[in-house]
Amino acid sequence: MTLYEKQTATVQPGGIITLCLTALPVGATVDVTVRLETETNPTPRSLVRFIGAAKGNFAAPQEVDRFIRQERESWEF
Repeated sequence: MTLYEKQTATVQPGGIITLCLTALPVGATVDVTVRLETETNPTPRSLVRFIGAAKGNFAAPQEVDRFIRQERESWEF
């Protein structure tokens, strides 16, 4: 059985968090993940920032043209 449920909880003194999931069978072993929500959590960044960033990639068509021109000039005939 796979059960996924997202809940929001308030941390009590001593770091205690209470969750109530009545759909869980008594005695079951569960995996719990806790993520602290703060104002400093970074906002997701766009993947567009990776365009042209890797070696061998080009950010603009002019860079491609310049690279091809340099390669052609290096050829020996």
